Amino acid sequence: MSDYQQKMAESFNERKRLNQLRKRKENLRFWNELRIIPRWLFVLVTVLYVLALVIALTVNMAQRNNPNGNDMFPPELRDNPALAQLALSGLVTLMALFCASFAFMIAYVNRDASRRGMNSALWTILVIVFLPTWGLIGLVIYLLMREPLPYPCPECATTVNARFNFCPNCKCNLHPACPQCKREVGELDKFCPHCGNDLAIAKGAASAAPAMQD
Repeated sequence: MSDYQQKMAESFNERKRLNQLRKRKENLRFWNELRIIPRWLFVLVTVLYVLALVIALTVNMAQRNNPNGNDMFPPELRDNPALAQLALSGLVTLMALFCASFAFMIAYVNRDASRRGMNSALWTILVIVFLPTWGLIGLVIYLLMREPLPYPCPECATTVNARFNFCPNCKCNLHPACPQCKREVGELDKFCPHCGNDLAIAKGAASAAPAMQD
């Protein structure tokens, strides 16, 4: 492996490590994540479910009045109209939940990719393409590859992308590392959580070095 390829691999691994660290800091809750799905989709799914239920029950009752029809249920259900309607309602509900879960999944990927600064159209198409043949593999790939959420700068509270190394507003170092163990530390940490190094002294030495050069 050439030096260039090795540097590229090291850079990729470091970026992957930083992304994983930032993803661990995300306080994602199911109900909060559910809110990013557009409300109109919930309304549309509900309307289609009610419409499908009404049509299915109406057709089932019409078939019951037809002497040559109503063969979709066994005799014990055909002789009990209420039980047959209840069984049909359950089937429609199960199918509706199955289809709605995929619709919500696609909508979530689209909205989540957009808020993370990713190509929402590309990831939505990827999930849809994998859906008929590989099922949820597209969603699994997205969850593994998605970027961390943008977060506020610790100095000026400006929203910054997870890929930024410095805040574009105040030039705050968004990827500080401990000078002793070279591992990432929090922007506001006073001591390194990995080796216990005093970060305040390190910051003072770093800021004093440019001043001495001037």
